[in-house]
Amino acid sequence: MHYTKNKLLIDRINVDRIIRKFGSPTYCYSYNKLKENILKFKKNFIKINPLICFAVKSNNNKTILNEIARLGVGADVVSKGELMAALKSKINPKKIVFSGVGKTYDEINFAVKKKILLINAESKSEIETILQVAKKINKTIDIGIRLNPNVDANTIKEITTGKNSNKFGLSEKEVINLINYYKTSKYLNIRCLSVHIGSQITSHIPYLKMLKTVQKIIDKSNFNFKYIDLGGGMGINYGQNSKELNYKKYSDKINKFVKKNKVNIIFEPGRSIVGNVGYLLTKIIYIKKTSKINFIIVDAGMNDLMRPALYKAYHRIIPTKKNKRKVSKRHDFVGPICETTDKFLSLNSYQKLDEGDNIVICDVGAYGKVLSSNYNLRVGANEVLIKNSKVFRIRKKERLESII
Repeated sequence: MHYTKNKLLIDRINVDRIIRKFGSPTYCYSYNKLKENILKFKKNFIKINPLICFAVKSNNNKTILNEIARLGVGADVVSKGELMAALKSKINPKKIVFSGVGKTYDEINFAVKKKILLINAESKSEIETILQVAKKINKTIDIGIRLNPNVDANTIKEITTGKNSNKFGLSEKEVINLINYYKTSKYLNIRCLSVHIGSQITSHIPYLKMLKTVQKIIDKSNFNFKYIDLGGGMGINYGQNSKELNYKKYSDKINKFVKKNKVNIIFEPGRSIVGNVGYLLTKIIYIKKTSKINFIIVDAGMNDLMRPALYKAYHRIIPTKKNKRKVSKRHDFVGPICETTDKFLSLNSYQKLDEGDNIVICDVGAYGKVLSSNYNLRVGANEVLIKNSKVFRIRKKERLESII
């Protein structure tokens, strides 16, 4: 993304032209950035050669998933719908891991029939449900058990998953008890120890603490796991600060861990693969000026991008036409939804804007479109992909009549 003659381009495509053709709001994704991120992730862990299972919850667009599959990546799914989307996108079933605390009998049965790699169980009750399915079809099912390591990821509290106050996983004692109880089962084959501590993590320290806890489980249980699923959660730079995860320190530690335990590593990255791949293109409808604030009212709302309203997430906002006329006054970029929380960003100054101008909300490829809704009976935005210097529509804007 860069400016040429003060006009914003994404992968050398003029953003204003994209909006003229596809309307606004529109989600726009860069294939080049997607490929770059996947290759970079693989390079960061090249010594480990992990199985990379993309977290479908971060972006479930079928075309995006298909491109991910072409690049040799698997999927981490948390529902039957996500599993169906992954399979329809030609992701190899043997590269699919099913996570989540509330899998139903139907979902488990469906996953088993599709012969996916693993079902990561998060409670004794869930393991018993898997056992019911196994007995009914008279088949041994490969499972993982998810550990809650009680490690604070030092991220936003709403996206922390590895503390004992969170609903995810099981305590050390529970995991060891379940391993001992089910390790001789005719119908269950414990293949994996799974762990995930949160999202948007930019320090390697919580990961190292997590690894120590995993090692403790391996030592205490004296059980030979084939896989250790270390989850994902690697953060990206949203532009608010420059702190980024030290992949080398994390990778070096995992490499020693792998050599010691002779296990295969699974990762479940989402944000680090697609976060900075996506942009939300939107148009300024009105500029409402008060004595202290310029309200920049755009045609995208919190129904299109929920993250700022949900946990005050920061997303850069940039104009599609750059000028040097700075306005030193507070600018609140807001949507048309009838909620005070329908606000994307507040800045103390900004370049001069006019009604009808286009702006771009950055880094929305992860947890952007997937968290959207029809609140206020608004239709979902278009999605387009830039690939090989062409723009393709990859999901049509909804029709209001069909929703009503």
